[in-house]
Amino acid sequence: MRIPYPLKCMRPWITTLVFCAIYSQTGLTQQSVPFENGRPVAPQGLAKQPLPEKPVEYATAEGQDIRVVVVATGLVYPYSLAFLPSGEILVTERTGRLRTIRNGILDPEPVAGGPASVYRGVSGVPGAVHGYMDIALHPNFDENRFIYLTYAKPLTGDDYRLALARGRWDGAALTDMSDIFIPEGGIRSRIAFGHDGMLYMTTNGNGAQDLNSHAGKVLRLRDDGSVPNDNPFVGREGHRPEVYSYGHRAPLGLAVHPETGSLWLAENGPNGGDEINIIRPTANYGWPIVSYGRTYPGPWQGDYPGHSGFEPPVVFWMPSIAVSGLAFYTGEALPKWKGDVFVGGLKTGQIPGTGHVERILFNEDMEELRRESLLVDLQQRIRDIRQGPDGLLYLTTDHEAGAVLRIEPAQ
Repeated sequence: MRIPYPLKCMRPWITTLVFCAIYSQTGLTQQSVPFENGRPVAPQGLAKQPLPEKPVEYATAEGQDIRVVVVATGLVYPYSLAFLPSGEILVTERTGRLRTIRNGILDPEPVAGGPASVYRGVSGVPGAVHGYMDIALHPNFDENRFIYLTYAKPLTGDDYRLALARGRWDGAALTDMSDIFIPEGGIRSRIAFGHDGMLYMTTNGNGAQDLNSHAGKVLRLRDDGSVPNDNPFVGREGHRPEVYSYGHRAPLGLAVHPETGSLWLAENGPNGGDEINIIRPTANYGWPIVSYGRTYPGPWQGDYPGHSGFEPPVVFWMPSIAVSGLAFYTGEALPKWKGDVFVGGLKTGQIPGTGHVERILFNEDMEELRRESLLVDLQQRIRDIRQGPDGLLYLTTDHEAGAVLRIEPAQ
């Protein structure tokens, strides 16, 4: 029987010295990899692959063949998208532009009226700043024409702040755009309206356990950015009244369950430990005390992996897929996926060029039964995933030569 190396080296000390000296010369030794800012420098051999010029068809695990179609190219790091009742698709770019797709054609001119923003660095690299991020329509958009946007607001010098802005859509541009909430802390955000009519906003950043900080939280706001009177921490000293839940690391996907109205959050772990959480008021999700992930140099994030004593995730990933956009599928066009949850992935196992989509099937109690990786061979960073009004799934690819893709039934 072959004895593992660590057990061999537990023999009496003379044998150990002789054996381990020989083993170190002839056996396996770990590679030394370069680090930058405390993280291993990622290899680039699979990154920056172009999209295929023609639609691509796939067989899937549930026996439902699909086709992936490029809806629009020419986008620069597209972040999120929203569907207007008139049929247009609005797409945010991290470069601080809002774009419009009409009848499958990208308008060459950005939408006017949006706020000035700041972006810098390369998307996916530590320290990157995103200009425009998430976008959402008011539940009563047909009456009030309100559009909401999260973005990096420039201040003096190189300073900036995460901000939530609201404006009106006049059919071609944004008007009356103004900031309605600027959190104390956080640099990235997702937003979604709940069934209760409130606007939920996520933040990342240091201070996830500090209830006097907005960073690392899910916030609950009225549609004008003010604080609802029934928020769980209203009136408590040392607590920000906007806070709804806390202990979050890097929330990059947010969606409301179409039937129960529960709020679901997808967030990045460090080196592993990505999660999907069901958000409950006052709940503590544990970051940075607990995690199913490792730190970037290798040791576990916590004393041991797990979530003991804190709100556990309903799904987690090890290794990480750098989870991003989140959507529930409720359409008729892809019937074998009805009720499934879809998430985008930016990269798998810390390897650039390994982004994809994952589909997760749950039982009636929302417990995971199985999951499937989709579009792996496209090697795209998937930043967002949304269901369109046509019952199809739409994706944004987080690349300088970015695109909007559509998943539809194969003909």
